[in-house]
Amino acid sequence: MKFKYKRFPGDTIVVPMLLGVLLNSFVPQALAIGGFFTSAVHGTGALVGIFLFFLGASIDIKSTPKAIKKGAVIIITKIALSVILGLTVAFVFHDSFLGLSSLAIISAISVANNALYTGIVAEYGDDSDNGAVGITSLSVGPTVTMIAPSSAGLASISIWPIIGSILPLILGLLLGALSPSLKKILSAGVTPSIIVVGFALGCGMSLQQLFQGGLSGILLGLVTVLVVGVITVFADKITGGSGIAGASISSTAASGVANPGALAAVDPAFALIAPIATAQVAASVIITAFLTPMLTSFVAKQNEKKAAAKAATV
Repeated sequence: MKFKYKRFPGDTIVVPMLLGVLLNSFVPQALAIGGFFTSAVHGTGALVGIFLFFLGASIDIKSTPKAIKKGAVIIITKIALSVILGLTVAFVFHDSFLGLSSLAIISAISVANNALYTGIVAEYGDDSDNGAVGITSLSVGPTVTMIAPSSAGLASISIWPIIGSILPLILGLLLGALSPSLKKILSAGVTPSIIVVGFALGCGMSLQQLFQGGLSGILLGLVTVLVVGVITVFADKITGGSGIAGASISSTAASGVANPGALAAVDPAFALIAPIATAQVAASVIITAFLTPMLTSFVAKQNEKKAAAKAATV
């Protein structure tokens, strides 16, 4: 008897991610069994690096200039909106809007789940959408969260981690451009690596985090996708894109969960609010992991309808 499964947008990363979330929620001890399994579920950084290497090899180098432009547009828009919304809450609403603080807002919105992004655009996007991850990956870690608040000027930012985050993609891009045979071999690893990365990401999240974040955390996820995401789609389209990249970037990275604590470490003034913000960001990670593929699917279908209508009038 075969199990029949109806595919849906972004399922190559969402389904394994959900399995990981359920595993970590109900039998977390299984993740500590040891051996290669434990190394894999706790090795998200290395897995993403491998994925970016395969992805780089699959990209047509001719699309690189367009990819740089597209990546810059969507991630700068996302970061700018995170700062604008965060500082508005800080100064207009006395740092509390429906339970959300500027720390939670900036921490969640400024960073995108690039693994989820690449998994979605691999299905809906083109080479420039795929290549844009080399730029969107620059928004990693607590950099924006530390710089944006006026009290966070203590941050010391090194260029090397940033270079290291995009180096696998660049190496893959070069190898794929130099050797058509290597390009074909490495490109075949994109989808399998997406599945493994999705599972590892899920093993770092739990349903408990969703409940700890409460309604405010769910609201944060909704704002990230349905408000910020819609604007990044618009920014992508008015600069010549299809909107796919703009929709696919509308998520919160799992790494964002560490941002409140990182800021509290350099500024004790945030120590009390950091645990609450952490739970809210974790809830946003989970909510956006499911809503972002849906938004991208909607944009893709709208594009198809417009293309069909245009073809019918010709």
